Amino acid sequence: MRRFSLGAVLALAVIGSGVEAQGLRERWRARMAEGQQGAGQKAPGGQTMAYGKDASQVLDYWPAATTSETKKAPLIIFVHGGGWKRGSKDNATGAEKVGHYHGLGYAFASINYRLVPDATVEQQAQDVADAVAYLRGKARVLGFDPDRIVLMGHSAGAHLVALAGTDMRYFARAGLQPDAVRGVIPLDGAAYDVPRQMAEGNRFMAGTYEQAFGTDPARQKALSPTFHAEQPNAPGFLILHVDRADGTAQSEELAAALRKAGTPVEIEALEGQGLRGHMQINRSMGDPDYPGTAIVDRWLKRVFDQ
Repeated sequence: MRRFSLGAVLALAVIGSGVEAQGLRERWRARMAEGQQGAGQKAPGGQTMAYGKDASQVLDYWPAATTSETKKAPLIIFVHGGGWKRGSKDNATGAEKVGHYHGLGYAFASINYRLVPDATVEQQAQDVADAVAYLRGKARVLGFDPDRIVLMGHSAGAHLVALAGTDMRYFARAGLQPDAVRGVIPLDGAAYDVPRQMAEGNRFMAGTYEQAFGTDPARQKALSPTFHAEQPNAPGFLILHVDRADGTAQSEELAAALRKAGTPVEIEALEGQGLRGHMQINRSMGDPDYPGTAIVDRWLKRVFDQ
């Protein structure tokens, strides 16, 4: 019996049907993007701790390289992507973030959260808020400033930090005020307006979106940061995106809604196209040669120095 490699199968598909082959390639790329958005080894020196009772409610914390009693270090909390159904704090931060932000004198944390289908997106957003509350409660022991925290997330993580930073019900349930963080940095999300994304977005991700957000338009809207842009919100947003049609449109719409509500927001477009660019923004953030690093560094310095 003749055996065919995956490459040969795709090649045959190209010969047989260009449209079907393109669909296969896009589905494969989408799955790769969901699973490997920041693939890399876990940075050494982190302390793992539980912020909830579920096995997935854990985080890694890296203390700042230096701190003092008079001025504690700021903290960046990172939320991984993975289509709401996969991903891990262990390999999703990219290779540069921990070391780079350490070099700037910041503490860093990367969280896990419960995953679809065993959990809902609502529970995931609550996990983000609960992780913030847990870390704030341990700030004195861990040695960072609880009043200088920024949330950063990529892809599905970008959606979750934006949702927690606009729909204050999640912060409230965790016992937090809107200013529990200084700001929110979503990296190339594309589900800030869920109904629009499901109607207009990448159709090869349709199953992932439906699994996460269901078919009820009211629920989809309730899980859309853009529809929660009326204040109160987190004090400020830095929204970054690459050259993806849906990510660009969704980022611009969220920025416009926040501005209309009076929430300070900056939005920056970075080089990089499609899914390759989508992965690069996370993998390369913190690399001094990556243009997005300087943008984020300037914004962090400003909000942390306020």
